[in-house]
Amino acid sequence: NVNLLFKLYCLAVMTLVAAAYTVALRYTRTSDGELYFSTTAVCITEVIKLLLSVGILARETGNLGRFKASLRENVLGSPKELMKLSVPSLVYAVQNNMAFLALSNLDAAVYQVTYQLKIPCTALCTVLMLNRTLSKLQWISVFMLCGGVTLVQWKPAQATKVVVEQNPLLGFGAIAIAVLCSGFAGVYFEKVLKSSDTSLWVRNIQMYLSGIVVTLVGVYLSDGAEIKEKGFFFGYTYYVWFVILLASVGGLYTSIVVKYTDNIMKGFSAAAAIVLSTIASVMLFGLQITLTFALGTLLVCVSIYLYGLPRQDTTSIQQGETDSKERVIGV
Repeated sequence: NVNLLFKLYCLAVMTLVAAAYTVALRYTRTSDGELYFSTTAVCITEVIKLLLSVGILARETGNLGRFKASLRENVLGSPKELMKLSVPSLVYAVQNNMAFLALSNLDAAVYQVTYQLKIPCTALCTVLMLNRTLSKLQWISVFMLCGGVTLVQWKPAQATKVVVEQNPLLGFGAIAIAVLCSGFAGVYFEKVLKSSDTSLWVRNIQMYLSGIVVTLVGVYLSDGAEIKEKGFFFGYTYYVWFVILLASVGGLYTSIVVKYTDNIMKGFSAAAAIVLSTIASVMLFGLQITLTFALGTLLVCVSIYLYGLPRQDTTSIQQGETDSKERVIGV
């Protein structure tokens, strides 16, 4: 089945990009010297994603005239659609900045596992915003996930080779905000994508245009004075640019996965990314895995697998109530 293979391919690429992004970002945070401005990195990521989406749309239309007409009709001539897509842009901007803050105060593996709290948050948003229902097993897996994350936070793993001043309380607070933003923005964007036949790349362009404006505001509110003094690209290295590229590619693949599967399916890639980033952290940073941490990670992976087991069609937006004969639990 070509369609199934395509979905699996997208999920596999998204998994590898997520793991590499986490490890690479952690490395930039432990390099010698002053740190770059994370707010500018988020802004540049939006610009790259916009340019990539424009290029893909141009190739998709196959004709310069149709390409210009598409931009004129769906971007320049649709201020309401731009406003609609500015909502996830704003929320994603907050999420990305909180993720940078969290990762600078948490170990890579702890960050990756804790960030899976976005799964129950996404589940709740899916039920409330898309009129879907979840099976008993899916809800059990949600609580199992919370238990796994609790074990991870109860006794975090310690890094032995790299010593960085961190504030775990600040890190967990930032990741909590990022989780809430991730759940809402992901489901909102899925609803917009699947509520019309508008091209995925047109929707991406609409969202990234708004995202650039939002992140530029964040840049100068957070680091405006320092940027004027030191420059927009202060502290950038090849590793920083590599992280930005990974974030850009990951963002595009995330939109593809949401379009052709759903936010729940992203849980599969999240489980694999946990394993990969943990292994990489052990090899690169001398991370010591405790029994509690290992059990929590295992519980998280199992819960994500159970949550993603096919119980119903979740790839299209349901209108109204589902069949009353189905044994499901609604919220």
